[in-house]
Amino acid sequence: MMKRLLVSLFAVMGVMFIDMAKAANYTVGAPNGGWDQSTDLTTWPSSLTFFQGDNLVFLYTTNHDVTEVSKPDFDSCTATNPMQPPHTGGDAVIPLTSAGDRYFICGTAGHCLSGMKLQITTLAASAPPPATTPAVPSPPPTPSPKRPVPSPPSKTVAPSPSPPKHSKEVSPSPSASAPPPSGSSLPFPPPAPSSGSKIDVMGALTGLILMIFVINV
Repeated sequence: MMKRLLVSLFAVMGVMFIDMAKAANYTVGAPNGGWDQSTDLTTWPSSLTFFQGDNLVFLYTTNHDVTEVSKPDFDSCTATNPMQPPHTGGDAVIPLTSAGDRYFICGTAGHCLSGMKLQITTLAASAPPPATTPAVPSPPPTPSPKRPVPSPPSKTVAPSPSPPKHSKEVSPSPSASAPPPSGSSLPFPPPAPSSGSKIDVMGALTGLILMIFVINV
């Protein structure tokens, strides 16, 4: 419990220090004048922007004071109904704690009518810019696998048919055992029969003649 209380206290103090560091102090009438009758206090705030948390610093001589009044009393320069006790002594620091219009006059008789009056508009404190988180770069997209591009089918060149080889037909040689065709002349005369063959032929012819003779008798 104590730990949480300390953490909360430090957080509040940190916010207060930040607000104090951001607060701006505006010296009324500066740099060329002050809280007096000779300064154009109507034009002075027109070039400035006041925010909640800023401070108005009044520097003046002791014959003046700083009195905060309502809008009607500001217009009529009436100092008898101040919003809070007048500031005297030569300097005053008035914090601008809320947004809206505020009205100040000098309560010394005749000074407000001489132009010693100030109206300002306080704007609400701007919210601190959100903490920017450094952007984490997103990983590069994973490239999708590339499909292999099919190569065009290679044209197979069929070999041109070679001209058929004409084999030389060799006619079979006539067999030695085949009888020669009739009427054909042989280049060589047939071999003469042997003597044994002659005896057989003669015997056969003799027998044939004897048979013919016997039949005729």
